Amino acid sequence: MQQDSIANVSTDISGSDSAAVKHHPLTPAQVLSWLPHNATPAQQDSAIQSRFHPGEIHWSEHPDTLHLPGHPPGVDLMKAEIPQYYREGFFSKDSLFHPELQGGRIGVAGDPVPYRVHNDNVITSLLLACFLVSIYLFANARQFFIKEAKNFFYTPREERTDFSETGNELRYQVFLVGITSLLISLLFYFHTLYYIGETFILQSQYTLIAIYFVIVIIYVGVKMGLYTFVNLVFFNGKRNQQWLKSFLFIITLEGVLLFPAVLLGGYYEMDIHNVTTYVIISILFVKLLTIYKCFIIFFRPNVVSLQIILYFCTLEIVPLLALWGVLVMTANNLKINF
Repeated sequence: MQQDSIANVSTDISGSDSAAVKHHPLTPAQVLSWLPHNATPAQQDSAIQSRFHPGEIHWSEHPDTLHLPGHPPGVDLMKAEIPQYYREGFFSKDSLFHPELQGGRIGVAGDPVPYRVHNDNVITSLLLACFLVSIYLFANARQFFIKEAKNFFYTPREERTDFSETGNELRYQVFLVGITSLLISLLFYFHTLYYIGETFILQSQYTLIAIYFVIVIIYVGVKMGLYTFVNLVFFNGKRNQQWLKSFLFIITLEGVLLFPAVLLGGYYEMDIHNVTTYVIISILFVKLLTIYKCFIIFFRPNVVSLQIILYFCTLEIVPLLALWGVLVMTANNLKINF
């Protein structure tokens, strides 16, 4: 009986072991083997999801002790802190090592597009604004300018003392003088680009044009001051007023003559030598009108030729040469010499 019970116990143990061996966890291959051979991928995926459910992963919160005795624990791989001597080096600021930095273009740089006036939007806007404003002023004061043009070649009467200019007409003339000064500045700017250089110490070429404009405005103001002083010393105030009227009209006429030169030189790419010739002829024509008007107003009653030559050279030729010298000196001082 004792041996039978032992045999039964051993049989039960072996049976329980065999039962334990039979309950192995399923594998995906076993689950897929239960499906027919023509099962679709969607059916296979559904069978896998019905048999296997991913469980939650519990990461250990205990400190890592897998390091050598006497040494500190290892650095976490998620920390990107490295020593200072690794961070700074010869290539530390290279854009290839720092994707967040903007690097240069890959390849050989092409030739830069040369500067052209007709591609400059600011100068184009200035010229367009000057043209529109001039048209507006001539339209509003058309009768005044026609009368000035007719009276320009007439001999002024000695007893005539009335001046019919209104405040608006005087402001129109002053504004046209400013436009003429701007045109002279642009013409000398073209001369600078062609004969002197294209690189300057200024941040923008518009600053150079503004400097030229201020110099020309000062030139016109100094000329008017000299004319007023000399005429008040040698002539009476009535003739001085007549001359100032004619002087403003001559400057306005000079702006009308120089406007085509700016367009031809800047936008039609006319040869700079032809533009220079046109400008010189225009200036000579204006100076002839100036000396004619000086003779009519001041020297016709006296008929003294030597005085008018001295008068014209002192108040016209010398200031013009001084203006040219100041503009050339300014351009040379602002140019970058390589």
